[in-house]
Amino acid sequence: MSFSAEDWQAIWLTLRLATSATLLLLLAGTPLAWWLARTRSALRGPVAALVALPLVLPPTVLGFYLLLALAPAGPIGELTAALGLGSLAFTFEGLVLGSMLYSLPFVVQPLQNAFHAIGERPLEVAASFGAGPWRRFCSVALPLARPGFVSGSILGFAHTVGEFGVVLMIGGNIPGETRVVSVQIYEQVEALRFSEAHWLAGAMVVFSFLVLLVVYGALGRGAIPGMRFGS
Repeated sequence: MSFSAEDWQAIWLTLRLATSATLLLLLAGTPLAWWLARTRSALRGPVAALVALPLVLPPTVLGFYLLLALAPAGPIGELTAALGLGSLAFTFEGLVLGSMLYSLPFVVQPLQNAFHAIGERPLEVAASFGAGPWRRFCSVALPLARPGFVSGSILGFAHTVGEFGVVLMIGGNIPGETRVVSVQIYEQVEALRFSEAHWLAGAMVVFSFLVLLVVYGALGRGAIPGMRFGS
């Protein structure tokens, strides 16, 4: 027994989804993490709580409200319809958006903690040499925060690969469009094809173990970096 054509299709779609969501999260999450690490605004607590919300919120709840928002009558659905994009519900693009929200804390929190660990001294030294805010951020903060980018990228990618509830709620089970690995395993179990499900499930176990091995080993940390509540 080996992977079927449908399995490989689901694997490819999952890797494509995880890559797209992780790259977009790094772009959107970096300024958010920088703001959370440095601001003294009263909004910091509520924003940090919203970022961490997917850690405790059932995926089906998040997926349900995303489905309502993406539907033609929802606020996002109305906006995309006005832009001529149609509804994002039950599309790959909708999965990317849902995955970004669901994996948000797994990228933002490691980045936030990495920026916070830099401290003020390196930035003050750079400022004393005439570096402006943007140059200090690019030439000092970003290089020093590299461990946060490494852990955030790995954890965000791995978390997206393992999604089920959110992608099933907003994407359904469309082969080649929204049927990712987790949904494919569910489909095989529903059809009582347990031997086929074993192959994909086993691959997911191995993948998850290797991801954690890389995170623990490469960063030399005793816990998954950056994952904490209310930071």
